[in-house]
Amino acid sequence: MTDNRHSWIKRGLTAGLFYLLSIAPRLIGRPKRMPGKFYAHRGLHDLSLGIPENTMAAFRRAVEHGYGIELDVQLTKDGQVVAAHDFDLKRICGVEKDVDELTYEELKALPVLGTAEHIPLFQDVLDLVDGKVPLLVEIKYKHVGSSICRKAAELLDHYSGSYCIESFHPVALMWFRKYRPYTVRGQLGMNFHKDDGRVHPVYYFPRHLLTNFLTKPDFIAYDHHARSALSLTICRVVFGIPCFAWTVKSPREYYACEHIFDYFIFEGFLPEESDIRNCS
Repeated sequence: MTDNRHSWIKRGLTAGLFYLLSIAPRLIGRPKRMPGKFYAHRGLHDLSLGIPENTMAAFRRAVEHGYGIELDVQLTKDGQVVAAHDFDLKRICGVEKDVDELTYEELKALPVLGTAEHIPLFQDVLDLVDGKVPLLVEIKYKHVGSSICRKAAELLDHYSGSYCIESFHPVALMWFRKYRPYTVRGQLGMNFHKDDGRVHPVYYFPRHLLTNFLTKPDFIAYDHHARSALSLTICRVVFGIPCFAWTVKSPREYYACEHIFDYFIFEGFLPEESDIRNCS
C-alpha cells in the first residue's frame, strides 16, 4: 500500500514538473517591457463617429489620444499585409469572400461597416503611427506555410517605434522565436470551449499555455473574463511574465482586473487620464 502511494506521489510530481516546463515562458534574455499601459483594441474606433475598427481613422484617433494600438494583420490575394481582424469579409464589408481571396486594390473598393473607410495597408499604418505610440500587432495565422510572419516582420524591420507581436497560433510565435528572436512576442489565450464551443487541440493547448515551451513568449495576452485560469496565474505569479488583459469594455471591467494584469486592451470607453499619467 505504501509502495503504491509513493508511486502515485512520484507520478504526480513528475506530471507537475512536466506541466511547469510546458508553460514556462522565456526566462533568460527577456526583452524590456513595453511602454504604456492602455492599448486601443483595433484602434480607437467609434462607429457612431464614422470610425470603424482597424482603419486609418481609428489608428489616427488613438494616436491623437496617446493610446497604444492593438491591431490585426493578415495577407491579401496579392501578398500585401493589411490590417483586418476577420478572415472573411462578411461582417465588416458584407461580402462573401475571405480577405486573401481579393487583391488589395479590390479591398480598397469595399467600405468598412458602411463608412468611408477601407481596409488599410500595414505599411500605411506604420507610417501614420511613426513611433508616436506603441503597437501590439496580432498575427492572424490562417494556415501552415503562410508567409504572413515573414512579410510582417520585414515591414517591422524598418520601423523604429516600439512594438510587439502576438498570436493565438503557436506556429506564428515559433517563427518569430527562430527568425526574429529579439522581437517581443506574446501568446494569446482564452477559454475557447466555454466561449464558443471549440475543442480542437489547436485551441486547447494555447488555452492552457501548454505550447509555451516551444514558443517561449515574453508576455501573455489573456481574456480577462478567464483571469483565474491556472496556467495564467502560474505564469504571472511564479514566472513573473507580464500580462495583457483583453478586451476590457468598461471601467467596471477594468477595475475588476486591474490588480491582475499589467496592460489593458480596451474598447468602448476612454480610460481615466490619471491612469494614463501613471502608465509610464
